[in-house]
Amino acid sequence: MYWCIGKIDALFLARMEDILGLYVLPYDPLYPVVCFDERPCFLIGDTVAPIPTQEGKVAKQHYAYKKNGSCCLLGAIEPLKGHRFTKVYPQRTKKEYAEFMQELVKLYPQAIKIRLVQDNLNTHNFSSFYETLPADEAYELAQRFEIHYTPKSASWLNMIEIEFSALSKQCLNRRIPTQDKLESEIEAIVKERNDKQIKIKWQFTIK
Repeated sequence: MYWCIGKIDALFLARMEDILGLYVLPYDPLYPVVCFDERPCFLIGDTVAPIPTQEGKVAKQHYAYKKNGSCCLLGAIEPLKGHRFTKVYPQRTKKEYAEFMQELVKLYPQAIKIRLVQDNLNTHNFSSFYETLPADEAYELAQRFEIHYTPKSASWLNMIEIEFSALSKQCLNRRIPTQDKLESEIEAIVKERNDKQIKIKWQFTIK
């Protein structure tokens, strides 16, 4: 496996060590550590019906396909608790980010601050709240979060990428023609993984 980590400067080191220090903290329900990111999903349909699957044989499909547009998967995971939360949207704008965070805080009514690990995408900041919600609601929502940004070109520091990799192997690497179908498949996988409370054992430390 190879990672492109770009230029390692003082800001890179500061953010990296901040996140690595965060990951070794003991579980605290009042300050849960939650990793968030998003990824595009392309909706692909078959133009020729695939050959029906036969027992003991590899499934086959025609090389031709139809592009049905795209959508965006937003996801978050609490690694120490083994709980993940996902939503699929037709697009990714500040509105979708704000809506996702509104839903996320509902999962942590007891939390004083949600320690949120995320990247520096232009929609991933509190301005999304203020452009989408009334100022008082935006302020209240922002107060629920403590943001920890990953360094530039260091997505490997965000544990949600591990969860996205698992989702990719189970369904995102296949042809899925519609957003509704994608949502139902992701929902089923996420439920199964939540029921099993699959956690992430992080190996990297500051040392």
